Amino acid sequence: MVRGGEVLICQRRADQPMASLWEFPGGKIEPGESPEQALARELDEELGIQAVIGPHVTHIRHNYRHGGAVDLQFYAVHEFSGEIENRIFQQVRWVKLEDLPTYEFLAADHGLIRDLAAGKLL
Repeated sequence: MVRGGEVLICQRRADQPMASLWEFPGGKIEPGESPEQALARELDEELGIQAVIGPHVTHIRHNYRHGGAVDLQFYAVHEFSGEIENRIFQQVRWVKLEDLPTYEFLAADHGLIRDLAAGKLL
C-alpha cells in the first residue's frame, strides 16, 4: 500500500513464525484466485479495507536456508476504502521508502526493501 512517499508495513506478532519481523500485508493465493484477487481478500481480512489493486511491482522467488521456499508477487495499492484496522499484526505503520532499511524485514523481502528505498520500483 502506497501513500505519497510512504508504504504500509506490518509487524508479525510474537506468537507467529518469524516473530516481530516486518512484512508487507498480503498472503497466500487460494485455489481459483488470481494474485490480485488474493491480495484484495487478504487486505480485507488483515486490515478491513477494500483495496483497488494497482500495477504489478515485482516478483520474488526466495529459498529459505531451512529448505522452504516462497513465491511472492508484489502489487502497488494506491486506493482503498474503509479505515485501516489492525486485525492480525503486532503493529502496522506507514513508513517513508528511504526508511525501510531501518526495519528488520523477512529475509525474502531484503532485495525488495533495498530497491524500494533506492526509488527503483515506485
